[in-house]
Amino acid sequence: MFRNIALTILLLTFGFKMSAQVIGLSQMDGAYMAVKSKYAPDKRTAILDLKFDVPSPDILVITGETTVPEAMDELKTMLYNYTIKDQVVRLPLKSLNGLEHAVITLSVGNIRQKPDHSAELVTQSLLGTTVKVLKDAEDDWFLIQTPDNYIGWIDGAGIELMTTDQFNKWMAADKIIYADVYGLVYSSAKLDEGTISDITAGGILLLRDAGKKTFTVEFPDGRKGYIPAKSAKPLKKWVKNLKPDPNEIIKTAKKFMGVPYLWGGTSPKGMDCSGFTKTVYFLNGVQLARDASQQVLYGEEVDISGGYDKLKRGDLVFFGPEPPAGKDQRITHVGIYIGNKEFIHAAGMVKINSFDPKSPIFSEYRTSMLVKARRILTSLDTPGIIKLNQKIFFK
Repeated sequence: MFRNIALTILLLTFGFKMSAQVIGLSQMDGAYMAVKSKYAPDKRTAILDLKFDVPSPDILVITGETTVPEAMDELKTMLYNYTIKDQVVRLPLKSLNGLEHAVITLSVGNIRQKPDHSAELVTQSLLGTTVKVLKDAEDDWFLIQTPDNYIGWIDGAGIELMTTDQFNKWMAADKIIYADVYGLVYSSAKLDEGTISDITAGGILLLRDAGKKTFTVEFPDGRKGYIPAKSAKPLKKWVKNLKPDPNEIIKTAKKFMGVPYLWGGTSPKGMDCSGFTKTVYFLNGVQLARDASQQVLYGEEVDISGGYDKLKRGDLVFFGPEPPAGKDQRITHVGIYIGNKEFIHAAGMVKINSFDPKSPIFSEYRTSMLVKARRILTSLDTPGIIKLNQKIFFK
């Protein structure tokens, strides 16, 4: 009898502890999901990667890492009934010793999903782009965040690490932006004695001397070279004269005709669909989000339910497959509308296709998948559509 009573008490106690643990885990999961949805809904642009351990009923150990420390403050407030041991690493790492800034040193910096050259290419950043350094890894790899908030890994050879003072000097110095689609930085002012590097449209270098025929330039890592003056523009003057316009957008887009498709690419060396639209708009003074699934979230929506009459030149057109029942629409492709039912996009290569079945460049495949359109130029300086200005380049 006594044995049965003891067993009952043990089962009740164990069951109570199990229920409390389940309730606690449910509370943690709910709080975590709520905070993650608010501060880090997109893992491409923010990190909130946490793990929870409950060594005793009233103690909660949180480990992991984050780029949004305010998320941790809110999470701890929500889990007020625990004594919390916060072991979450805040990025950037303190072990970087102040080297939390960097500038891309290559004509095109490859940014990958993992710290390995064989890992997926997720995006690229052009020469002279400033990035935030979050942490380092073995073999001289660094986790960085680009100006459009995209996060990925880059080989140390692709960046020049800087302290805040060094970074501020870089930002304040006179620079040029490369205007031709593709070119070279030469080792002598004669432009005929070898090269320092290649350079693509949108590349930025320090301007050390402005001659009539050549600019003397300096790379973020200190290398010096020369470029034809006709191929570049002083950055401050370029920024001041920026006037995003549909005709200029389309003119820029057509300069990349025939450039091969490259997953993750954002330069004339190779572009994916959203890398193409992003680069075209950047060269006209507008910073867009990186991916098509992000770009579709911003700007003025254009009603295409009745056809193409409401589309205007320069609008972004988005494509995606028919979603399964009960699932959200996925955006898998983007292009730029150029008028006359035609659009330019990167698919295999940068090319022009038409929505018109009578056109020789009609794409039945793309037409059947057209799902949305967004107008960018009426939404400058709204979330996801930032007009480039003095503050961005010279803060």
